[in-house]
Amino acid sequence: MIPENLMLLKERLGAVWDIRSAGAVLGWDQETYMPSKGAATRGQQLATLSALAHRLFTEPEIGGLLERLWEASDSLSPADAKLIEVARYDYQRAIKLPESFVEEFALEQSRSYEAWVKARTESDFAQFEPSLVKMLDLLRRKADYFGYEDTPYDALLEEYERGATTAAVRAVFKELAPRQSALAARIASSPHQPELSWLEQDWPEDKQWDFTMQVVRELGYDLDAGRQDRSIHPFTTSFGSQDVRITTRLNSRLLFSGMMGSIHECGHALYEQGYDPADARTMLLDGASLGIHESQSRMWENIIGRSLPFWKHYAPILREYFPKQLDGIGPEAIYRAINHVQPSFIRVEADECTYNLHIIMRFELEVDLIEGRMQAREVPEAWNAKMKEYLGIDVPDDAHGCLQDIHWAHGYMGYFPTYALGNLYASQIVEAMGKAIPDMWEQVEEGRFAHILGWLREHIHRHGRRKLAAELIRDVAGEPLNAEPYIRYLERKYGALYGLA
Repeated sequence: MIPENLMLLKERLGAVWDIRSAGAVLGWDQETYMPSKGAATRGQQLATLSALAHRLFTEPEIGGLLERLWEASDSLSPADAKLIEVARYDYQRAIKLPESFVEEFALEQSRSYEAWVKARTESDFAQFEPSLVKMLDLLRRKADYFGYEDTPYDALLEEYERGATTAAVRAVFKELAPRQSALAARIASSPHQPELSWLEQDWPEDKQWDFTMQVVRELGYDLDAGRQDRSIHPFTTSFGSQDVRITTRLNSRLLFSGMMGSIHECGHALYEQGYDPADARTMLLDGASLGIHESQSRMWENIIGRSLPFWKHYAPILREYFPKQLDGIGPEAIYRAINHVQPSFIRVEADECTYNLHIIMRFELEVDLIEGRMQAREVPEAWNAKMKEYLGIDVPDDAHGCLQDIHWAHGYMGYFPTYALGNLYASQIVEAMGKAIPDMWEQVEEGRFAHILGWLREHIHRHGRRKLAAELIRDVAGEPLNAEPYIRYLERKYGALYGLA
């Protein structure tokens, strides 16, 4: 009876997966090609699919199958036993959410996104405020449905970083913030600042695009199982490991913005293209956590993509795209420019030394909003005050401030901390990978990434959700989440760049 139950469960889970994937396709289209007048209709379509997937997944029949298989898990293969464990966890959370709430949430996500786009375009938070008020209400209700012991933010954080708590994240950030702020201050006072005047040019976007396509292809992104498009806010989405799509945004005045955005999203895509095919159409075909997911994007974008060996390889290639503009500009000049440390308004363009400060302030704002200590109307003032506190800069307008990110429009509160956790995980992973591949940086300098990607496939990607983040990082790094490797990486790299003692 067990084989029949297992086959039936996989059929049911596969149907749920298919519906969710169809919704993801519609979401991708909304953020890339959909005409603006299609927003209302698209919102209803997404709401219908979300409710349908929720209804199918929370059917009592699936609950019964999961319990019978859970009780018989000792007789299952390790892979099937893990599937039952993960699906049962998801099921027990999903049945806490009424179908009407799931539909309402999905509809508001679509409406909120369109309101955010308009407000961001016009740099007017007041246009987005009603949507944020509604989304906060939905998120608090969601947290109440899930339940929590300490703070409602814990219930939201659990969606992205299973097992993490607000208190634990706050403790990590309490250690990181002063050390990164101190390093940034030392850098700001250093006389060894990079020469950046050569960047003050127009860089044709079509050439930027072609270069990013070459780079992501050479990093290992399978373009027969993916594609790159443009969007207002870069993102990665997948409909299975054989269809993983990335987006970027280009600016003719910012040579490296779209480029590094593409490499970042490529890191996410490489992870998703590396899942075990045996996990197709199941809950296992996903990342261990968003922190681990971000470790892959941040590792490729920053630790590799902003390294000197990387630019020793790609500087001559970039010069082929911009021959006159890069005349006399070598890899060292690019390396220094691309690692310029300067507090900035925009998170996705922030340097490594200040990036986590952007995340920490968002985390603090989110907790205050969810716990009710702050109202939506207070966000711009609070945002600007924290930018001054953490980064020492004055925000000029809402588009460069509290409207720059898409996450709150989608209801993704609890997501932002995973970016900083991803930086920490990435440093631990790279230290372990460097020991396993002693000539790793020589390979990067030669433009050979297959060995690196192969190691990541074996130790990170193929596991999907078979391991929790804590288990995965302990297996890879031999220790739990630890901020020291990241601080060590920053101080070593930027100490050399800026001549710090």
